[in-house]
Amino acid sequence: MGDTDRDDSVIPLPGPGPDGSRQPPVGTTQPWEAADRAQAANDGAAGPEPPNPPICPQCGLTCDRRATYTGQHVLLEPRLTLPAHLVPGGHRWHTDGNGAAWNGGLDEPPPGATCRIPHQLACPGLTLDEIRPWRWLTAVREYNTVLAQQKADAEAFHETLPDVG
Repeated sequence: MGDTDRDDSVIPLPGPGPDGSRQPPVGTTQPWEAADRAQAANDGAAGPEPPNPPICPQCGLTCDRRATYTGQHVLLEPRLTLPAHLVPGGHRWHTDGNGAAWNGGLDEPPPGATCRIPHQLACPGLTLDEIRPWRWLTAVREYNTVLAQQKADAEAFHETLPDVG
């Protein structure tokens, strides 16, 4: 029992290289990066990159620029924190302890939660049609349009059948 020199508490480490650690080499593009960048742009994280000043290109107002976890920058409306349930889904921005911003997405915020809004939502240089703050509502309306058309088609089909019974 105690007469071996083997230490079973030591776990062997993987060898060097991508196969040994199952990690891609540094600088390799991750498969999710393109989707994250597209989502960041949809969420308003398309602010000017440093060293450019944090000025909105549409209206010229100075904003609060924050880096996101995806490396993009979002221009937030300065000095404005709102109850999260009043802000459309997809436009609820939060900041962590390091100052990085992240979007709360479409999930219902917890009771009492607050958030910041992207400047583009309040920008006088953009219209609501350009911002599309209620993208989820547009998707619901499109889905309901399809359902209504299917229902109308089904009713029209039943009306054209002869009574054979």
